[in-house]
Amino acid sequence: MSSLPPDVLSRTAREHMAQPYRAAVPPAIADLEVRLPRATAAAAEEASVLIRDFDAEVGGDVAPFAAILLRSESASSSQIENLTSGAKQIALAELGEEAKRNAAQIVGNVHAMQAAIRLSEALDAPAILEMHRTLMGATEPEIAGRWRTQQVWIGGGGYSPHRAAFVPPHADRVEAAIDDLVAFAGREDVPALQHAAIAHAQFETIHPFPDGNGRTGRALIHALLRRRALTRSVTVPVSAGLLVDTHGYFEALTAIRQGDPAPIVDAMAQASVDAVANGRRLVGDLRDVRAGWAAALTARSDSSVWPLMDLVLRQPVVNTAVVQHELGISHTNAMKAIGRLVEAGALVEVGGRRRSILWQSGAVLGALDAFAARAGRRQLGAL
Repeated sequence: MSSLPPDVLSRTAREHMAQPYRAAVPPAIADLEVRLPRATAAAAEEASVLIRDFDAEVGGDVAPFAAILLRSESASSSQIENLTSGAKQIALAELGEEAKRNAAQIVGNVHAMQAAIRLSEALDAPAILEMHRTLMGATEPEIAGRWRTQQVWIGGGGYSPHRAAFVPPHADRVEAAIDDLVAFAGREDVPALQHAAIAHAQFETIHPFPDGNGRTGRALIHALLRRRALTRSVTVPVSAGLLVDTHGYFEALTAIRQGDPAPIVDAMAQASVDAVANGRRLVGDLRDVRAGWAAALTARSDSSVWPLMDLVLRQPVVNTAVVQHELGISHTNAMKAIGRLVEAGALVEVGGRRRSILWQSGAVLGALDAFAARAGRRQLGAL
């Protein structure tokens, strides 16, 4: 449907809009026989081994790093949609401080990823709606968690699907197509990474929401990887790998719509390789940061300063309320622990936007921003 009033469109445009257009009719995939070239299947298996190994490596430090990697994946997925924000703005938005709109939308994506992991064992239509509801609820509540009821399109003019690069199925077909996708997602006979790649591509083809399809669809990848136990502890930041070649990623989505699933599986396999390389660097940087803090501190083993270090790794901007809640300690003890990290150079005091007192870790924020800067650049020799 047109997003512009008819009286502001030219006569030619109005005549063009009156013509029929073609919308996709996605083929059913519930019983799809997945056939891939040998090289594609091998690449997917090699990437799967890397994912399993990385998940096991980081799993021992799951308390800080699971949250860090999930947030990094959410930021990268948002960046594919041209929603970018620095680590500090994201941290402020998570605290409920005033932050830029992009940061608030990225926090919504964090919540969608969390919902995807939480709901991975029961991956059905209500679960997909819940992922979208948590993604869009704070910024576009009128569409959050609701299947679209109008035609949408990708590319072309802003007022008509006639010149679009791709026109997803008519809204009347959405729910049946989602049911078919859910049936495919419930299978166990397709290797996990191939399974996630094809399910994601089918979701993007259905495009079941007015907005937020890309971010919800990439959350679906992680729900499937967790359900199939390819990941058990952490979220591998696959979207950071997809940023290496977004043009190739979008071309791969086009290819599967034309009947060839190999390019999207190839893209997901390479993205996973790049994601593991970047993720390992991030975890290594943060382990170095934590080791530096520990070397500068002398405290009893039961001191609150030790769990506070892990909290700051996953939440690099804190206030006393967060420290009290997360560590289960009094305001006095929270202030003492914060003071110890300030003395060690781990935290510095900054002003909150609501006249609150905040403390931030420049080292952690720097490591997160460095991860984001590397996303989209292949990390040669990092494995």
